[in-house]
Amino acid sequence: MHDIIIIGGGAAGLMAAAGAGQTLAQTSDSGKVLVLEKMARPGRKIMITGKGRCNFTNVKPWNEFSGHIYPKPNFVKPSFYNLSPEKMIDFLEDNGMEAVVERGDRAFPSSHLASEVVDSLLRAAQKAGAEVICGKEVRAVGSRDGMFSLTCSDGSSYTCRRLVIATGGLSYPKTGSTGDGYGWAEDFGHTIRPLFPSLTAIVPKGYKDSPIEKGHIDRSCPLTETGEALCGNQLKNVTLNIYIDGNLAQSEFGDLDFTDGGIEGPVGFKVSRKCVNALINGSKVRAEIDLKPAVEPEDLTVRINTLWNEIAKDKRSADKTYRERFRILLTKVLPMSLIPGFLRASPEMDHKSLPKALKTWSMAIAGYVGYERSVVTAGGVSLDEVTAKTLESKMTPGLYFAGEVLDLDADTGGYNLQTAFSTGFLAGISAAKSL
Repeated sequence: MHDIIIIGGGAAGLMAAAGAGQTLAQTSDSGKVLVLEKMARPGRKIMITGKGRCNFTNVKPWNEFSGHIYPKPNFVKPSFYNLSPEKMIDFLEDNGMEAVVERGDRAFPSSHLASEVVDSLLRAAQKAGAEVICGKEVRAVGSRDGMFSLTCSDGSSYTCRRLVIATGGLSYPKTGSTGDGYGWAEDFGHTIRPLFPSLTAIVPKGYKDSPIEKGHIDRSCPLTETGEALCGNQLKNVTLNIYIDGNLAQSEFGDLDFTDGGIEGPVGFKVSRKCVNALINGSKVRAEIDLKPAVEPEDLTVRINTLWNEIAKDKRSADKTYRERFRILLTKVLPMSLIPGFLRASPEMDHKSLPKALKTWSMAIAGYVGYERSVVTAGGVSLDEVTAKTLESKMTPGLYFAGEVLDLDADTGGYNLQTAFSTGFLAGISAAKSL
């Protein structure tokens, strides 16, 4: 029999183990903390975060940090102040990992190796006295007379006095995130808020060769000729506006990438939550890119007319067709690599309509890439049924939730991992204190 069992050896689970182990060591003579992880190694999802570089937190203060959490940032406030980003950096450094803060207040391991984050978390959990067993898949969870019982796929079983569910969401299922925790939460009477992928690619109409016209479009679907022409382009300092049913719903400034999935990059990810939710609910979604946000429309029109007149007067243009001269104009206002895709998306464009096209490059959004490559899962265990100050269930005493299994998600930039670390640590501490 264990005092505390944590299901899930990811960011939230390992921090819960460290918090529980440290607290038990301070408040009692002994305590047994166990982490059960279904995969062969813990922290599999951490390993792929930030393309293996692992932007593990963001050092913005709470009043700025909170604006990047959805849907109820204040729920995270007690967890955040218990383990702030600065404390998280100190925590990892105390366990053997040096950190560096880069542009946008984003913190990385100084080696830029995600494996160092995982190693430090595992080291901290074990140093706190927790046992971590990998390759142990929990299949069923129940409770009786204040005790929790767990049955695993290999036939083994465990009992504990306190249980922390930190199983993650549905995103990147190959890392072990298959949504098991949602079913167990429902078994204990909890409400699961609607689940959908977030921080994912949104797919413009005509970008993918897919039979699905609206909704989930698998990333493996091949690109169309338009998609091939746009894929690989990285746009710097543009404005992305999202219209839902004709109304401006979100506007973001920054960098945008066209990938094999669709529209991604920092601003693409930031709007994906609202886009996916709208598409699931049957709304029409349109993206509009302002490629020249620093230039007023009137000034851009004057600039393009001036360039067009200069090209027309150039002796080298005398024998060129209109389309040839128009392509010369495009090279003066767009990156060369973007021109083929830009023209395919707007085949009727000419020099007169170019200023408007540069300011309002519009494309209908047909769908989104699903959990197979989304960074996080939006939705989850209802926050109304969990106590924010302890992360304990209001439905079942002794049951705690942490990390992505909760109805919490955030923007890209270190916010999701910090939320997982903070809620995991507080859940572990709370479970131990309750003993």
